[in-house]
Amino acid sequence: MRLDTWLKKNTYHHTDFSDLEDLVKKKEKRGQKISLCIPTLNEEATIGKELILFRSELMNRYPLIDELAVIDSGSTDRTREVAYSFGADVYMADDILPDLPKKKGKGENLWKAIYQLQGDIIVYIDADIKNIHPRFAYGLIAPLIYRQEIQYVKAFYDRPLAFSHGIRPSGGGRVTEILIRPLFSLFFPELTGLIQPLSGEYAVRREVLEKIPFPIGYGVETSHLIDVYQQWGLEAFAQTDLDQRVHRNQDTRDLGKMSFGILQTFFYRLRALDIIHDMKELSPILRQYQAHDEEFETIELELQEEERPPMITIDEYREKFHKDAEPKKEKEK
Repeated sequence: MRLDTWLKKNTYHHTDFSDLEDLVKKKEKRGQKISLCIPTLNEEATIGKELILFRSELMNRYPLIDELAVIDSGSTDRTREVAYSFGADVYMADDILPDLPKKKGKGENLWKAIYQLQGDIIVYIDADIKNIHPRFAYGLIAPLIYRQEIQYVKAFYDRPLAFSHGIRPSGGGRVTEILIRPLFSLFFPELTGLIQPLSGEYAVRREVLEKIPFPIGYGVETSHLIDVYQQWGLEAFAQTDLDQRVHRNQDTRDLGKMSFGILQTFFYRLRALDIIHDMKELSPILRQYQAHDEEFETIELELQEEERPPMITIDEYREKFHKDAEPKKEKEK
């Protein structure tokens, strides 16, 4: 499929799916179950509003979502308490598949959700959205309900940055435009059609999620796109315009950490796909600097982008979801 054809056919606006009654009917006719997962770490300020909205609008008023869950990385604030109080199923990531080595990161939460949740479709929504709206879920679910050939739906939006004095009307997506889009342009040109490749909001069929590895850190979204593209092609993707997402700003140093993790994942993918050869082992040390008067302090951070294997290689998962499937083994990384 040509990229321009894909853009016209597989790019939507959330208003294309505003008839929620029809969407629910189609979902029920297909007999599909949908789980919404919110990965959290210290999100007490915004998690309650998200849960109230999704439960009232997309579970009670329109029964589109069957399961509403929070998977937490070990918050030290009241995130889990707030989530419980607003009716979410709340899980600690470390308590899911407890016999596996413990790892920390957003990607870890997303991976554990595949085992813990029951849905045929899993929708991931970040916990820090200040202008949360039902479109953040139904806009991503709908293409999977209406078109069976679609496997993975990404959100895109304007990303104004929130500051104490108000909202700046432009900005955001800095890592996408400075890092990801140039890399995709060089190595995977068709993936440049995805407007927000690093968006934290997406909906995916279980049979796709269970077959791809998950970096536990910043590289998870990038690896998803490359791996799904390699196995199912561009036609498996769709994207939905959600208009605007208001979120907290990250400083440049944090964006550097994110970029470092993404680059590790990206280069490992290039090596695995035999696109680059004889690549030496990548250093896990990121060096940054901060000034103290006229002196500069070196800050060294060890950031190793570990990965979990495809969930379908985990014995407990196959026992839970694929009792009759042939065993598949992959060494835990």
